[in-house]
Amino acid sequence: MGFLSYEASIELLNALHVGVLRKENVFLDDALGRYLAEDLVADENAPSQPTSAMDGYAILHSDLTSGRIKILGDNPAGSDERREVSSGNCIKTFTGAGMPHGADTLIQIENVTVEGDEIIINEVVPYGNSVRPIGESYSEGDVLIRKGSKVGFAEIGVMAGLNTAVVPVMLRPRVATLSTGSEILEIGQTPENTSQIRSSNHHTIAAIANMAGAEVVQMGVVKDDRDSITAAFENALASADIVVSTGGVSVGDYDFVKDVIPALGAEVIFKGVNIKPGQHILVAQKGEKFILGLPGFAYSSTVTFLLYVVPLIKKFLGTEKVFEMVEATLAEPFNKRSKKSEFTACNLTFQDGKYVVDFDGKKVGTSAILTNMLGDAALIVSSEEDGPKEAGATVKVIKLDRF
Repeated sequence: MGFLSYEASIELLNALHVGVLRKENVFLDDALGRYLAEDLVADENAPSQPTSAMDGYAILHSDLTSGRIKILGDNPAGSDERREVSSGNCIKTFTGAGMPHGADTLIQIENVTVEGDEIIINEVVPYGNSVRPIGESYSEGDVLIRKGSKVGFAEIGVMAGLNTAVVPVMLRPRVATLSTGSEILEIGQTPENTSQIRSSNHHTIAAIANMAGAEVVQMGVVKDDRDSITAAFENALASADIVVSTGGVSVGDYDFVKDVIPALGAEVIFKGVNIKPGQHILVAQKGEKFILGLPGFAYSSTVTFLLYVVPLIKKFLGTEKVFEMVEATLAEPFNKRSKKSEFTACNLTFQDGKYVVDFDGKKVGTSAILTNMLGDAALIVSSEEDGPKEAGATVKVIKLDRF
């Protein structure tokens, strides 16, 4: 059977169901980076009354033509001001204080001169100047933050303003990561010969999983024998929602992963996609758990994790937002290397109001060159039908700065 197109594989991935989404409550200060499980709805107006936006004097706008207005006293922020402003009178009102009854305008202190118990108007202001109306920030019943939104600093501030002490968030899915290969060494392990290589894959994809909102279970390195790989997958399935392995999915004599996964009773959703890098990717499901076998080369495993595992993590988090794709202009020619859908590392910058890509420092070679993902890296997306492009042409680019 031939390889699937990239588009067909994504359709199959999008059709997967992750079961009932799980939620938990966390304290506000622990909600940063989590995903909201419910809409955040305002239960009050903000501000709840007309409020001063600057330090000045609360007046009737019609009094500005009189030139002089008598000061009744001060109105600090937080005070329960009960006095009423009438024609010919004003109250000194500070930033954040409620506007006194009767006043419709605030004239800044810079616009007046104080003489005794009066202000002299030096420069007039428009009606309603520096007065925050009721509901300027939000009104009761407004949906302020949608379910599935990632909580950032602004969301924390808005929730604090609403007196939200406990936040309902999606339970983080658990992602188990493991690298297969007898040639792979753990960090700190002493090599026995020069053919052995240091493991980076399970650390790289664990970092991506954390960034995407998952909880990571590190399973380490597994040697290339069927029993060890089977045991590792069984342990991983017992402790995680998504199991991700790197290596062992190609057609070599020691590529056992592709055989072990179906032997565990998992249904293979698809195996083999016409993409570069990572064509031998395998996606399977066992009950409400998922297994993804990724290629062993570092760049391949990183790209396929981004393309296939991150969207699956987002399903568990109840959000459809994965990556931002933008159009960018090529600063130099781009040579597509195959008749596959390609995901090519590039540098993405924003210049003169548009995105620009170049390949400075990006090496052309095998799918093992993870250093191509350093810096302002992004991925040019090319379809099977695309060919080489000249400088100045427009390309589609996946931004990797946040997801």
